[in-house]
Amino acid sequence: MILAHVHPGTAADPGPAGLVTAAASLPAVVAYGVAAARLRRRGDAWPRWRDASFTAGGAALAWAAAGPLPGGPFTAHMVQHLIVGMTAPLLLVLARPLTLLLRALPPGAARGGILALAHSRAAGLLLLPPLAALLDVGGLWLLYRTGLFAALRHEPWLHALVHTHVLAAGLLFTFAVCQLDPVHRRWGTAVRGVTLLAAGTAHAVLAKSLYATAPPGTAFTAADLRTGAQVMYYGGDLVEAALAVVLAGSWYAATGRALTRRHRADPRPRQPTAPRAPAGP
Repeated sequence: MILAHVHPGTAADPGPAGLVTAAASLPAVVAYGVAAARLRRRGDAWPRWRDASFTAGGAALAWAAAGPLPGGPFTAHMVQHLIVGMTAPLLLVLARPLTLLLRALPPGAARGGILALAHSRAAGLLLLPPLAALLDVGGLWLLYRTGLFAALRHEPWLHALVHTHVLAAGLLFTFAVCQLDPVHRRWGTAVRGVTLLAAGTAHAVLAKSLYATAPPGTAFTAADLRTGAQVMYYGGDLVEAALAVVLAGSWYAATGRALTRRHRADPRPRQPTAPRAPAGP
């Protein structure tokens, strides 16, 4: 992630992890578009807004990794954090890439291996919402409230590791909360909703603490520090509200499907029960 910005509105050195992220975004978007086109050619329905969502997520990752970002050093870093760790993962997960991959691949070893991995115990454990939230938000607390953030300036390998963790943890948390793709262990709406609320609270408290105190070992101007903390606070709230909308929509759809199955199993209309006569003395 960007730790130094030469001038506002200019691109800083993205580092190896940023270059890899930017370079991998375009092939991923192209591969997604090819797979979606293949489905449509054989007559399968695949909404085009999912193509747009995945394309926007890939473009956002590429821009955050290597493009010009606004503000001073800390503000630019927080803009990148918001895109790489929250906004882009939401756009990518909404596109349901795992579902597309499973539908596009022909029956065989590759498709069976991916499905087995998605249904494995390890995947079910990683997609436990509280664990995913701990890896995501807990990692941010470790980054900003210890000397780790200052150490990234001098250790390129550590910089690349943190950049990769922020992206992977953001994708994992978003996937665990939304649960749009087929996985073996699907957690209930209550577990995911409470986890989202707790993670949002922890994220907001961290942003408020950064508004008052810079990460240990760093020296940012007060204006830059406060602007960056506000970007983290309000931007995080917007993405978490979008996640809540997705969660509510999936609950509504699941409830509707359950009612439909119940009606098909017993299509007879239920007769109203006659009122009971009052008991005599």
